[in-house]
Amino acid sequence: MHRHHHGEDHEHDRGLAHDLPVLARRRMIRLVAGAGLVPLVGCSAEDDSPASSSTAGSSAGSTSSAGSSTAKCATIPDETAGPFPGDGSNGVNVLKESGVVRSDITKSFGDSAGGTAEGVPLTVTLTVVDAASGCGTPKKGAAVYLWHADQDGRYSLYSEGVTEENYLRGVQETDDKGQVTFRSVFPGCYDGRWPHIHFEVYASLADATAATSITSTSQLAFPKDTCDTVYATDGYGQSVTNLRRISLEADSIFSDGYDQQLATMSGSAGQGYTATLTVPV
Repeated sequence: MHRHHHGEDHEHDRGLAHDLPVLARRRMIRLVAGAGLVPLVGCSAEDDSPASSSTAGSSAGSTSSAGSSTAKCATIPDETAGPFPGDGSNGVNVLKESGVVRSDITKSFGDSAGGTAEGVPLTVTLTVVDAASGCGTPKKGAAVYLWHADQDGRYSLYSEGVTEENYLRGVQETDDKGQVTFRSVFPGCYDGRWPHIHFEVYASLADATAATSITSTSQLAFPKDTCDTVYATDGYGQSVTNLRRISLEADSIFSDGYDQQLATMSGSAGQGYTATLTVPV
């Protein structure tokens, strides 16, 4: 998806030029849908932009638009999965491994090195809903594959030093409310990207663990005030520098709009944070 560096030579993404064909195709699909072939209704707060609250530094425990108003209900923006999805699309496939279906993704599983990701505790709850019904119907029995970088901006299975790890990756089936919950750690900010989490939505758990028929691929963004608070804690030193070089408006993924992808946050750096997001598909 985008250019990420850890240490000296770690290219976590391939930059905007690599993503443009994928992004342009997905944007065109949404534009065609908006022209009348598929009515888009948005699960966002009636055109209220969260930019001021997310970038001006509201309190760490405040909320930052995750789409609580349902006057409109558009599908979640499709984004690139990046070069490190681990879903079999580029050779590495964690989805078919026994143990990937789990809620706690802080530790590696199976025959990997068995490492544990360090960082400020983070609980992520995604609510998958049916966009065609106006976001009023939860998608029970769907599945979500979620993954993100560690405290140092590295991706398990790919980045130097963690190629034998598979932490910070997991799959969950949605419950009666369309929800999945993952226990993780707050990701670091690596060079060239705003702090984020990747996720793929599948129609069923069987589809997810077979790594087939992805319904939607998107990304969750974090509010700046939360990032600033987390990165002031031990272990996130490089993230402070990297965050100064980027903004949501300049990010190659979120620059075209992020109101549907900005998580609502609660909690604290000391006790851990909870991030919630509604995901219309």
